Amino acid sequence: MSILSSIRRQIVPVHPEGYVFIAAFAVATLVLQWLWSPLGWIGGILTVWCVYFFRDPARITPMRDGLVVSPADGIISSIGFFVPPPELGLGDRPLQRVSVFMSVFDCHVNRAPASGRITKITYRPGTFVNADLDKASEDNERSGMILDTTSGRIGVVQIAGLLARRIVCFVREGETIGVGDRFGLIRFGSRVDVFLPDGVRVLVGQGSKAIAGETVLADIRASEPARSFKAG
Repeated sequence: MSILSSIRRQIVPVHPEGYVFIAAFAVATLVLQWLWSPLGWIGGILTVWCVYFFRDPARITPMRDGLVVSPADGIISSIGFFVPPPELGLGDRPLQRVSVFMSVFDCHVNRAPASGRITKITYRPGTFVNADLDKASEDNERSGMILDTTSGRIGVVQIAGLLARRIVCFVREGETIGVGDRFGLIRFGSRVDVFLPDGVRVLVGQGSKAIAGETVLADIRASEPARSFKAG
């Protein structure tokens, strides 16, 4: 492998949704540099961060039926039983939910947690409180999606965060999507909730790191006992 090929393999692609923001940051940097050199350096750092934020790396996704993978990069911020948003149509009883919180340093391209047909997509405007708070599930802007899989229905909810001002959805109702496929993006700092079918044991622990399209959150078809975790 040539040196040039090695360098190319290390360069992570940028999602097209980020082009306009990167261009705006770059133009602002030039203006700031003209006004006062130290401001230009700050603008340059922010431009590099913007490129990093909109990165879209390739992922290696496990393909076995029944696996539910993380839809987002970030920290598992909450695991438990919660009533899903009413617009999803999943009923008014608590379902097992796994929440993944994305900081402004995480990749924000979201991926399908399982393969299936998209039977519903919803959108609800709202506020922009910290996405790591429980109240964000009820109050914040959100976009929901129902996946009809071979192992049951899975709800996926993109929740805008403190700095986020737009949720982008790449798919439509009626489409069939594969596990790990890109389905949306949130700007800038946010959360994704996954509502699981009945009887599913979660295989991750609260506080652990998740990688979109790679980290297995649950195995619907397994009879494995619940796992315990420790920090260290």
